[in-house]
Amino acid sequence: MIDVPNRPNESSEQMAAANDLTDVRKWSDARTVLITHSPSALATYFGAKALTALETLAHVRRNPAERPMNTAELIAAAKDCDFIVTDRATEGRSEVFDSLPRLIAFSRCAVDIRNIDVAAASERGILVTQASAGFMASVAEWVIGVMVDQARHITPANAAYHAGRAPEIRMGRELRGATVGIIGYGQISRYLVRLALAFGMRVSVSDPYTQVDEPGVTQVPLTRLLAEADFVVCLAKATEETENLLAAGQFAAMKRSAYFINASRGNLVDEAALLGALDAGAIAGCALDVGRAADQMPSTELAGHPLVIATPHIGGLTPAAIEHQALEVVGQVTAMLRGEVPVGAVNADKASRLRDLSKGG
Repeated sequence: MIDVPNRPNESSEQMAAANDLTDVRKWSDARTVLITHSPSALATYFGAKALTALETLAHVRRNPAERPMNTAELIAAAKDCDFIVTDRATEGRSEVFDSLPRLIAFSRCAVDIRNIDVAAASERGILVTQASAGFMASVAEWVIGVMVDQARHITPANAAYHAGRAPEIRMGRELRGATVGIIGYGQISRYLVRLALAFGMRVSVSDPYTQVDEPGVTQVPLTRLLAEADFVVCLAKATEETENLLAAGQFAAMKRSAYFINASRGNLVDEAALLGALDAGAIAGCALDVGRAADQMPSTELAGHPLVIATPHIGGLTPAAIEHQALEVVGQVTAMLRGEVPVGAVNADKASRLRDLSKGG
């Protein structure tokens, strides 16, 4: 039997948020939460179960527009709000925190908090929270899916049939025996490692900040990973240090038969260099779920390249993954209404407004 990790279980905070809210109502009667997701984003990225739980906790204000709120709109909508739950496109700038003296916390319903000025929030005593990654399985399965697609030339054959042409008959390859090189060793990478090993792949990992001790996995420098891998998968964190981590030199170091896959963030890749490598045949192709276009989407120029498989940032978009993060945010609000520092707090030592709430402020 293949040993595949189980889906993350709901945390005790999530269970409390969804099923046992009575004990916080006495704190929440006068509290208001603004959720910045547009109506369609609310349905897709938050869900009815979490929204119902949030509405049981406090008064909920919603974004009525089918677009992200700009700073002025956010300030106006959040007037007299105690908590803001934000989507990825709404920015938590210093002007927001300056203008909302009642705001206790600014919560991001995801791991990525680059849309929030954490230092500015901290200066005003506002807590910033983030959700944990509930999409390890979703993103790892997306990576496996595009590897199979690339190895068996599924997308070009399908496109030819849809265009009314006979597709080219091309020899494929098995994942079994191929080498996947994974850049970064976080939670998604760990899940992906086990899936790849189940397929019989050779697995190498490059991460200078983590010691890899997984059986069957070889930790190597990035230069060796690029030279040896048949599939190079970027799952590193997006930081200033990893900006353009994959540029012309890195693509030139890959095998001409190798494929590049980015399921992390677009700013890790020099897109001009990637486009040049594809045009020159320096690599066999790539798959992108992220990019430098709006809302972290793949850019149109790269997505339309004949050697590219592109999806609109949906690697983590499954009901289980979205519900995990949304219910975790509800759990955070539950904890804060009790005056407690929630799991996922980023700047708990600076959260003076939450401490005041716990004292009955």
